[in-house]
Amino acid sequence: MFETLAHGYRLVEGPTADDRGGLYFSDVLGGGVYRRDASGQIETVVPKRRGVGGIALHADGGLVVGGRDLLHVRGESSTPVFTIEGLPGWNDLCTDARGRVYAGSVGFAVFDPDAEVRPGECWRIDAPGEAVRLYGDVVHANGIGISPDGRTLYHSDTRQRVLIVHDLDEGRTSGRRAFEVPGRGRPDGLALDEEGGIWVAIADHGRIDRFLPDGRVERSLDVPARLVTSLCFAGEDRRDLIVVTGDNREDPERRGTIFRTRVPVAGAPVHPATI
Repeated sequence: MFETLAHGYRLVEGPTADDRGGLYFSDVLGGGVYRRDASGQIETVVPKRRGVGGIALHADGGLVVGGRDLLHVRGESSTPVFTIEGLPGWNDLCTDARGRVYAGSVGFAVFDPDAEVRPGECWRIDAPGEAVRLYGDVVHANGIGISPDGRTLYHSDTRQRVLIVHDLDEGRTSGRRAFEVPGRGRPDGLALDEEGGIWVAIADHGRIDRFLPDGRVERSLDVPARLVTSLCFAGEDRRDLIVVTGDNREDPERRGTIFRTRVPVAGAPVHPATI
């Protein structure tokens, strides 16, 4: 059973829960980063900014957001975190226990059907202006997350239809491999639970798949939308699963929608950025 929390957006992305019952999210195509509070009121946090696929809370307040560059936005001010000249943009991102940010770069305009496809990369940002390229050959970088023990990095490649998996040791990656997505689905955003399960939005098949660390799919949840873009865990017990979309099958006029449901396993703790 899915409950609707908000709707009317073009393409919802980047769901990120805070400890006050709030939920941050973006509208990639319509523009803007927003916060829905515990009472259901929605405020604009970053007006107009398009292409924000990833959001992380910052330990000093505010958010780290993607887009054309990576920014730390706090109130009315914004500070560049990392920029690559000429890069079309940054998509999803995540943090490790030290507060470093892992972000996937996008090498082409993904919404332009005529754009020349250029693979993106994964970068680890250690401090403003200080970053390390971890790996490349990610055709369409999307959801990214780290296992609760900090030893595995998962990264959706939407156009290759795989989850790229790396061993992670002190922020360095090795042992690249991939999990195939059943039914030729396109993996989008993802989130980890406290048992190490990887919950993945399957963008074109209207579902969420929970992968086990060995690559098997343990369960699937049907979502009342076809374009399922991302998800996160929320609530005091971290068992609320927030799912965001670019459409709504039950009521198409609602367009991009934020749904909530309950799941039997809690989400893994998410660490704030410190960069």
